[in-house]
Amino acid sequence: MSDADTSDLEPGPRARALHPESLWQRTATPEEMNRRCRGTMVEHLGIEITACDHDSVTATMPVDGRTIQPLGLLHGGATAALIETVGSVAGALAVQEGYVTVGLDINATHVKSVREGLVTATARAKRIGRRVQSWQVDVVDAEGQLVSTGRITMAVIPERR
Repeated sequence: MSDADTSDLEPGPRARALHPESLWQRTATPEEMNRRCRGTMVEHLGIEITACDHDSVTATMPVDGRTIQPLGLLHGGATAALIETVGSVAGALAVQEGYVTVGLDINATHVKSVREGLVTATARAKRIGRRVQSWQVDVVDAEGQLVSTGRITMAVIPERR
């Protein structure tokens, strides 16, 4: 289990878990998650969900003409979009049926520049509550060096149909 605080998670039936100690209340394959992102900014930036482990979600994003700034470096806003995407997907998987998550706050600290290749973001829960979730997201380059670190805070609200 991750170091996430799940002490106030609402009790109830859990969806089929990806792992016996899984955080997830819902399951979806990376292919299903990517299909849901078609036609959105996520697809435009080339972000792809690549893995969903028992306590994390991982996605990649290319460093190319869609995601660089005028100096040829990975744009901080594109990195923030990657952080928000992978955190939001994780948040959506961690709530029970009948609930959704929406972003409350996001921050990112950029510590290393990247000019080409792929960056990889992994979201891990810091806190899963009944009303609020907090996700830590680390973004690394192809060599595994930290590029950015971020946090996204999500509100858990009833789904409107």
